[in-house]
Amino acid sequence: MWQNNPPGSLYDYIRVASFSLGPDGRIEQWSERAAELFGIAARHAVGKDPLEVLTPADGHGRPHPSAPFLGEGGLDGREWTGLIPYQRGGRQPGAGGGPGARDGASAGDGVSTAGGLPADGQSGLAEIYVMPTQNERGERAALCVAVDVRALRGIETDIAASEAVFGQSPLGFFFFGTDLTLLRVNESFAQAFGRPADWHRGRTPHDFLPRGEAERLTAALRQVLDTGKPVSDIQLVGPVPGHSERRRWSVSLYRLHSGSGRPIGVAALATDVTRRRRAEREAAGVRRNLALLNEAGARIGNSLDLETTARELLDVAVPQFCDLASVDLYQGLLAGDEAPPGLADGSAELRRVAYASAVSGAPLAGGEKPVQVGEVHRYPFHSPCAAALRTAQVQFIPRREGEDGPELGAVVQSTLAVPMVARDTVVGLAQFSRTKGSEPFGERDTALAVELAARAAVCIDNARLYRREHERAVILQRSLLPPGDPEAAGLEIACRYLPANAATEVGGDWFDVIELPGHRTALVVGDVMGRGLRAAVAMGELRTAVRTLAMLDLEPAEVLSALDEIAHGLGRPGGKQSSTRGVRGGVRAADLSEVYLATCVYAVYDPVTRRCTIANAGHLPPVLVQAGRSAELLDVPPGMPLGVGGELFEETVVDLPDGALLALYTDGLVESREHALDEGLEAFQEALTGPARPLEEVCEHVLGALDTHHGEDDIALLMARLRGLPAEHVGDWTLPAEPRSVARARELAREQLPLWGLESLLDTTELLVSELVTNALRYGEGEIRLRLLLDRTLVCEVWDGGLVQPRRRRARDTDEGGRGLQLVGLLSAAWGSRRTPHGKTVWFELALPDGEFPAPDAVEALMSLY
Repeated sequence: MWQNNPPGSLYDYIRVASFSLGPDGRIEQWSERAAELFGIAARHAVGKDPLEVLTPADGHGRPHPSAPFLGEGGLDGREWTGLIPYQRGGRQPGAGGGPGARDGASAGDGVSTAGGLPADGQSGLAEIYVMPTQNERGERAALCVAVDVRALRGIETDIAASEAVFGQSPLGFFFFGTDLTLLRVNESFAQAFGRPADWHRGRTPHDFLPRGEAERLTAALRQVLDTGKPVSDIQLVGPVPGHSERRRWSVSLYRLHSGSGRPIGVAALATDVTRRRRAEREAAGVRRNLALLNEAGARIGNSLDLETTARELLDVAVPQFCDLASVDLYQGLLAGDEAPPGLADGSAELRRVAYASAVSGAPLAGGEKPVQVGEVHRYPFHSPCAAALRTAQVQFIPRREGEDGPELGAVVQSTLAVPMVARDTVVGLAQFSRTKGSEPFGERDTALAVELAARAAVCIDNARLYRREHERAVILQRSLLPPGDPEAAGLEIACRYLPANAATEVGGDWFDVIELPGHRTALVVGDVMGRGLRAAVAMGELRTAVRTLAMLDLEPAEVLSALDEIAHGLGRPGGKQSSTRGVRGGVRAADLSEVYLATCVYAVYDPVTRRCTIANAGHLPPVLVQAGRSAELLDVPPGMPLGVGGELFEETVVDLPDGALLALYTDGLVESREHALDEGLEAFQEALTGPARPLEEVCEHVLGALDTHHGEDDIALLMARLRGLPAEHVGDWTLPAEPRSVARARELAREQLPLWGLESLLDTTELLVSELVTNALRYGEGEIRLRLLLDRTLVCEVWDGGLVQPRRRRARDTDEGGRGLQLVGLLSAAWGSRRTPHGKTVWFELALPDGEFPAPDAVEALMSLY
């Protein structure tokens, strides 16, 4: 086929030149390649003796010894091949001369120096092949073919090197022709694809690759052949004869060209990357798992809520690890049981607390219908899930053939049922599922699932323990504080408690409202130094002691003195108050950590006299707000904190008008790192100053105006608006110490109760008043004072100057007396006695009739005594 471009054959590389000899042995034709090879133009060679043109003279001017054979070969009918030294450009002038000597060359000579050939004037070595021939007259002639030995040896070296690279390379080399059939492959390629090298000659990709992969390779070959752009790292997958495992190859393609640039095929380099791919996949899996564990460590356990922790686990697992997941926790653990029944055999009730899916409408297996979040259920005893709970071992649940219902087999190919174990206790079950099309679970996936479940289990167990302890602490705290809306005679009360740690709701501040005999009320606010459960326990002990002392109806200073001794003995073996005295202000340095110190203010308000008696133990003074006036701090002696021991406390009596507001508080309300105590007190007084408002609104206003969210200390606030008992609700009489006063007392009671609309209590009140006045005459001294008080209950008080306290005793059947106090105890809601500055007071209290609880029958009470 004729073509415009040079053929680019092997002759282009080995520089084959030709010339012919006539019958006379002279050069008849001199090709352009010969002119290029020997550097002699045709006009200087034609008609010349080849010996004179080609061969240089030796040192004595004689031709080279082998040169004569060049002239004889071919003309005598024999072929001749030999190596002839030559001097490029022929013999130079002065070197023997001759007709072949070159006296200069120009561009018009058509002679050029090609790369790889000797320069002009330098010697070379040519291999010349002389072949006999005949001209048209039948005369002998010769055709000579010359090759430069240096170029020939270079080609041989290149071919040998190429063969070495091709044949000995550990990489698979193969060549495709322009028709996309294999021309040649090396042994590495043959071994990689599992067939002999000769087998591949003339084959197409469809002969050794699966159809899809063969089409991909064929398309890439055609693209490279058409565009000339190389293609790197084509991943091919296919079987290899004699091996069960499918192999993976990385193939790179580039186009081959002839010397003229004509495409002659596609060369390819193939590498078996099956192991590398497996290692990369395993490494990627390890990296993914480590990243997933790192994410789990960062995201799981940020909340102490059980359900939130379970959802955090699923947020990490779906879809990074699986397509579907759920978490079931034992119902008993959620309810706070220490040892839920059936935990050992996996049959206990579980509640689904979390579920996540990356596949819309994909239910998770577990029964005839999907288990919904919040639903309580059980797993059948012989099910894999129950086995996982029972054995604390992971159970692999494969898809069963024929499962095409709405259960697991509809979308899921396999599931891991992973028990959630924390501190050797199974707390629940996590299920991880992958749908069809996802990679099946492997050993590494199982280990990762166990690790994820274990981390979540520990966090869930911590959350469970926290919830349990928090509930206990809250129960303790609430049990140590009065109800949210305490009531007292002659008082309107509002209170607030804000612990420093809002999460635990446990602190050392406390307040209390204690009803005392005679419709009096004790208002208490205290602060145990420190925070947390330890301070709460100390607070509980002190509050209980305050209530006990208040029931004895002691004066406020006496209550604080007794409380000081109790606080001084807290935290010491046996409660010994003297065990730590004598060093560093009465406390040994070694026992400082066990010292309980607290501040407290104790105020008793009498709604009849409108007087408030206050004693202070190192606490901030109460704040008093009167109508039309600014709030002020009451001048109350501060005293020493409770727990110091041996200190005396003073009392302050304050007359309080109706409508006045008394506020007791702890230092957490008015003191923080942001401002000094004086600034906080001023802000507190400003918040209380203003027009009269409902007490609850005043509380909210104070908490909103002050910094109550600093979290540095507990805050307790107790406010009381003083109402007092109206004069018409008080009956007060003085009776002489004579027998007729008993009848007079009954008459006064019978006259007063109808005025209050308490006719149903007449008989009971008359009987009990008679008993108390009789006892005052018999065992008391001086004048007798009778007082009736009406508020939420009816209170009767009998005063006398005697110091002997009444005592109940059990009367024998034959005794004529000794049953009076028993009768008082039977008919009254409460009764008691207390000391006064000038004697004692015996009192009883009757509940007001409300229709639902009728007044006690005095006749039946009398009959029950016999």
